[in-house]
Amino acid sequence: MAHPWWVNLLIAVPFIFYFFSRRQALAITRAHLLASVLFAAAFGMVEGAVVVYLRAILALVAGYGPSLLDVARFSKSFNPATLEPTVLPISLWKVEVCREAATMVMLVTVALLTTPDRMRRWATFLWTFAIWDLAYYATLYGTVHWPSSLNDPDVLFLIPIPWISPVWFPLLVSMLCVVAVLLSRRELTPAARQHDLLR
Repeated sequence: MAHPWWVNLLIAVPFIFYFFSRRQALAITRAHLLASVLFAAAFGMVEGAVVVYLRAILALVAGYGPSLLDVARFSKSFNPATLEPTVLPISLWKVEVCREAATMVMLVTVALLTTPDRMRRWATFLWTFAIWDLAYYATLYGTVHWPSSLNDPDVLFLIPIPWISPVWFPLLVSMLCVVAVLLSRRELTPAARQHDLLR
């Protein structure tokens, strides 16, 4: 499973969200979800592209060529979970930590900007986070054919320490978040939609 141990508790997040959101079915429009999907998928593709570029640099350092095919060959033998600061200089680790923090700030900001209601903000955050994560892995697989297996280890985050798990774990959590939001939502009535806009 994931390391450190508490990362495994993330599997409970979609269930907890669903439990609390069922008490007040979430009034989220299809348009809201669609706009969030477009943002999150595009953002996930950008994040995936950044990781492809990082792997291209590491592949060049390891003696591979500059093409996408070479990066794909490098990715098959590359285990990001064992990446040490000696391979990636500590200054670049700091940049990576800042990039991860900025990613979270962007996802939280989208949730804060889209609705005044606390539960709908949580729903929007979980929804965009999940779609972003799925798009991220889809981009990596589509470009460099990584992961080659759902059991491949990955570094999920570096804040405050590296979170490491097999790829299937974040994919499962993300899919469960998508399902939890979809099962919790209901359409806004026209009157409620106008009231929501006036708040």
